[in-house]
Amino acid sequence: MTTVALAVTDGMLHFELSMAYEVFGAAPDGVTGIPWYDVEVCGPGAVRVGRFRLEPDHGLDGLARADTVIVPGWADIGVEPPAGLVDAVRAAHEAGGRVASLCTGAFVLAAAGLLDGKRATTHWAHTRELAARHPRVEVDPDVLYVDNGSVLTSAGKAAAMDLCLHLVRLDHGASVANIVARRLVVPPHRDGGQAQFVTTPVPAPDRHPLDQLLPWVLARLDRPLTVEDLARQARMSSRHLGRHFRSATGTTPLQWLLTQRIRRAQELLETTDDSVDTIAAATGMGTATTLRRHFNRTVGVPPDTYRRTFRARTLPGSHA
Repeated sequence: MTTVALAVTDGMLHFELSMAYEVFGAAPDGVTGIPWYDVEVCGPGAVRVGRFRLEPDHGLDGLARADTVIVPGWADIGVEPPAGLVDAVRAAHEAGGRVASLCTGAFVLAAAGLLDGKRATTHWAHTRELAARHPRVEVDPDVLYVDNGSVLTSAGKAAAMDLCLHLVRLDHGASVANIVARRLVVPPHRDGGQAQFVTTPVPAPDRHPLDQLLPWVLARLDRPLTVEDLARQARMSSRHLGRHFRSATGTTPLQWLLTQRIRRAQELLETTDDSVDTIAAATGMGTATTLRRHFNRTVGVPPDTYRRTFRARTLPGSHA
């Protein structure tokens, strides 16, 4: 896999493009005796990438000659990607190339039909849109990247680095990927998926039947609340409550409650020295074992790993 082509057109995100070039553009010190990548930038002519004007090395037809094609993030997912880019990416795959998208570049791969019947991901903020526009794609909103062999997709921003390092690992082994990661001062492999980065805000009050109930629940997360408790507080039947929850939050009352408990646990792990047992009690989980089980399943990493990753450098009231 010696030739890497970066596919560019107007509207590409320069962060992901620059990241890919940084990984594949030059062999790091300490890597000898193996052929490194020959990177080419392919586009329809001079393009605007962010605020920068970029002159590609080759036209989009150059993608079909590459061993690996990287499609960076696509800025405006509200419009369809250019037909020329979509056709060129499809042709590259048909010619036997390995095609990888970074962040919202998945919308280009999906438009080319390369993700039909496959599991794929993109930035968590756009997974629903990808699934709605391309129902034949099995969108996984929780992972950092998905490897389908000749077609790969990554989540947003930093996850693009995870996928690029994964490609290096596939081509040259873990030791070389680790050298590249050390040069870039990034971890060679990150635990968990993008679920740990997703925010789930409470729906904004807008004269909705639940606009009084949700704040009431959030103030009582340390209590063993049931659906019946919520229905009683909302003065409606459990069945009626379920319909309103599905409409407002897209999920069931119990799943929403569990999600809020997990988010509260994340906040306490980030901002306090409280033990996992204490946090379990404060979030209504009861025991550390229960918290660890639900936390690991929801976030993708154990509470202790999450705390090490997201812990504030200086906690409120402490001294640096």
